[in-house]
Amino acid sequence: MKYDWKKEEKFLYGVKKLPQVVTVPPQKFITIKGVGDPNKQAFSERVGVLYPTAWKIKMGFKKFYQLHPEQQKDFEYAEFAIFPLEGIWSTKNVEDNTDKDSFEYRIMLRQPNWITQEMFEAAVAAVAKKEPNDLLNELSFETIEDGKCLQVLHRGSFDDEPATFQKLDQFAEANGLKRKSHSHREIYLNDARKTAPEKRQTILRYQIE
Repeated sequence: MKYDWKKEEKFLYGVKKLPQVVTVPPQKFITIKGVGDPNKQAFSERVGVLYPTAWKIKMGFKKFYQLHPEQQKDFEYAEFAIFPLEGIWSTKNVEDNTDKDSFEYRIMLRQPNWITQEMFEAAVAAVAKKEPNDLLNELSFETIEDGKCLQVLHRGSFDDEPATFQKLDQFAEANGLKRKSHSHREIYLNDARKTAPEKRQTILRYQIE
């Protein structure tokens, strides 16, 4: 059976246009850090090492599952769908959140809970053998727990996100919630490279207390 995040975790990914409070459990990710304008090449290059690694993990697990029938009982699923790209964003210029050159980010692709550090390292080695890239050395396999958060679905251009964040902030104030930090998470439900700006769907989420 295939694990499909769209169906299995609607509380995290089936987000609506009205703000909602959610508790995000610990999750595993392959991650890579960067700085600067996401419209520039450095960002695209980092995305470019995440996806091949994620596909190697996916195919490596599928092969492992098929070759080790004695261990299949340990896994509820035989394969899984690739998760959407995510990013944790902050800035060195808190006075101007439109200054893209000051952005600091950690972009990532989530992995199912049964994926291990060993599977990740094997995937990185396989990608490096076929497509050598120094950025592969910057990849990490991490467990991140966001905990209590406020989230909402943003439809449209990334440049229009401030208005949606204002909606989140107003909801937080009205409900006695406090934002923990300037950083926030974005989850890209469609591929920005193939989607017109006005049709993009992005989950915006930040931690609260």
